[in-house]
Amino acid sequence: MPTVVNEYPFSQVDVFAPGPKAGNPVAVVHDADGLTTEQMQSFANWTNLSETTFLQKPTHPEADYRLRIFTPASELPFAGHPTLGSAHAWLDKGGQPRRDGELVQECEAGLVKIRRADTDLAFAAPPLVRSGGVEPAVLGQAIASLGIEAAEILGSNWVDNGPGWIGIRLESARKVLELQPDFALMGQLCVGVIGSYAPDGPADFGVRAFVPGFSVPEDPVTGSLNAGLAQWLLGEGVVDGDYTVQQGTVLGRGGLLTITVEDENIWVGGTSRTVVSGRVSL
Repeated sequence: MPTVVNEYPFSQVDVFAPGPKAGNPVAVVHDADGLTTEQMQSFANWTNLSETTFLQKPTHPEADYRLRIFTPASELPFAGHPTLGSAHAWLDKGGQPRRDGELVQECEAGLVKIRRADTDLAFAAPPLVRSGGVEPAVLGQAIASLGIEAAEILGSNWVDNGPGWIGIRLESARKVLELQPDFALMGQLCVGVIGSYAPDGPADFGVRAFVPGFSVPEDPVTGSLNAGLAQWLLGEGVVDGDYTVQQGTVLGRGGLLTITVEDENIWVGGTSRTVVSGRVSL
């Protein structure tokens, strides 16, 4: 029997991109209700992007759409840049939100609010599923895999909102950019590292995200990590309000994220740009 192939609307969106090709791309398949989990995972493996998403009809009465999110290796309950890129693609294809200026995404992690501000979108940081101090053995593995000494760390914490993030803070963005991780030693850990720029720098902080267990050694620009880091830094008083983050520099990108504290929410935002629009055969 010949394999049945169906076509689906398709978008590829650059997220947290202040200019062309500066951010993190996400592949978005629209009207994907008829696809199986196996088909979704297979396509995500084929695109080989950090995430590929599939827009479906919502099952929750308050949601505008349902989103499933896949890395090349596995499905995620939540991820930040796929959330904003998929919201952008949904709007770009004519999606009509139930509320003015706000979208509600349904995903495995629950409902996520997304707000519109001019050409930018921002999501409300979801609750952490794990926070607090990192166990010594786990932290030791993370430190060793980063090739640094424990004395160089200003702080560490679980900042997990789904993928499993560990947050580590260094004294400067320069030290963050100089890291040369050992991904084999890092194993299945998801490690995010943050350090501050000087006042005349390109942003307030520089961030790098390492996720070798998801077949993505370094993620170019990462919304979920920055959402978790913001909750940690604000909770500990390291920052006391809005700030900006640059990520992806080592990979030749220049992703820019804004962290805004408003309405009892932490909003993670940036500019999304549709780069490819068409149809895909699956």
